[in-house]
Amino acid sequence: MVLGKVKSLTISFDCLSNSNIPVYSSGDTVSGRISLEVTGEIRVKALKIHARGHAKVRWSESRNAGSNTAYTQNYTEEVEYFNHKDVLVGHARDDDNSEEGLHTIHSGRHEYAFSFELPQIPLATSFEGRHGSVRYWVKAELHRPWLLPVKLKKEFTVFEHIDINTPSLLSPQAGTKEKTLCCWLCTSGPISLSAKIERKGYTPGESIQIFAEIENCSSRMVVPKATIYQTQAFYAKGKMKEVRQLVANLRGESLSSGKTETWNGKQLKIPPVSPSILDCSIIRVEYSLMVYVDIPGAVDLFLNLPLVIGTIPLHPFGSRTSSVSSQGSMNMNWLGLTLPERLEAPPSYAEVVTEENRESGLAPVAAFDDFQRALQGPLFAYIQEFRFLPPPLYSEIDPNPDQPTDEIPSCPS
Repeated sequence: MVLGKVKSLTISFDCLSNSNIPVYSSGDTVSGRISLEVTGEIRVKALKIHARGHAKVRWSESRNAGSNTAYTQNYTEEVEYFNHKDVLVGHARDDDNSEEGLHTIHSGRHEYAFSFELPQIPLATSFEGRHGSVRYWVKAELHRPWLLPVKLKKEFTVFEHIDINTPSLLSPQAGTKEKTLCCWLCTSGPISLSAKIERKGYTPGESIQIFAEIENCSSRMVVPKATIYQTQAFYAKGKMKEVRQLVANLRGESLSSGKTETWNGKQLKIPPVSPSILDCSIIRVEYSLMVYVDIPGAVDLFLNLPLVIGTIPLHPFGSRTSSVSSQGSMNMNWLGLTLPERLEAPPSYAEVVTEENRESGLAPVAAFDDFQRALQGPLFAYIQEFRFLPPPLYSEIDPNPDQPTDEIPSCPS
């Protein structure tokens, strides 16, 4: 008797949305079908499924152990969220090739349903980073005697939802800083920066309204700017690896000596980026808005405002109670009265790339005309925007460092 052959093995998920993108959250039931098409009869030991969710980080560092000795130190860590196995046809034993207990599958197309529940614990959002990832998948395995198993793996997406309609994420974020430039015995007037945003939590597609006042009492021409940074942090064996990526930026008007610029709700749009990851022990994804003054020949004046990129957008009532923009033309005097003094030191200049790097490293992304419309069938419309974009070009070392100039070096402020 001539045995048949396996023509195809496919995995499909039961999706309730019109997008046909398999997206789940903790506690949800993941269900679907394994489709098997064969030509002629085949005899199988088992058709199994294996579902798994895990976060994993890995990176390597070169070490010197002496003048002529070098080695590579590997850092790896893994967190498992669930590990589910089931047998849809046959038995779980696969340690023999006997003809006993085999199941016959006739020619044609056959479907086998599967389902399992995700654990009721916080699950990290699906993520692909430079040194780590969070992945969820289902694998089908068809085992036959005396033949290699036929295997197929298919990923699905998990969201750990972040609702920005919480008091901590609706609270305004503000700060103020000042810097005095000096050169040998000459001291110029201060450069001051005050900035505020209406809340801490946002969702992709929204625009951050920035209220700021920049006063230039120095003798130099300065430029106010704002950027959104994503910071990926990976942890393994007590070490941390960090990658910082620019995702959006804007530039204000140049300010000559004695001039002041006011941003009364200047908008910076958030591209389709991955939500923040805050509950994973080995991977964190965080965001920040940096409002700063670009000072030629000196360390820039920085003000960092933390952001949380969530998945559940602002409710209309939340917008009315927390919106700064709804107050119309705002008197900027509040900046000097209400902004607390931030005591942390500004980032070192080496952490900040040049303007050319910011422009070249910023990958073009599609904009959303109506984020509320995009969220029909919660978040499904933009999941593929960030989940399957090619990874950005990361650089932890400035490839275009500032060229030395003939200017007299400035004193630290």
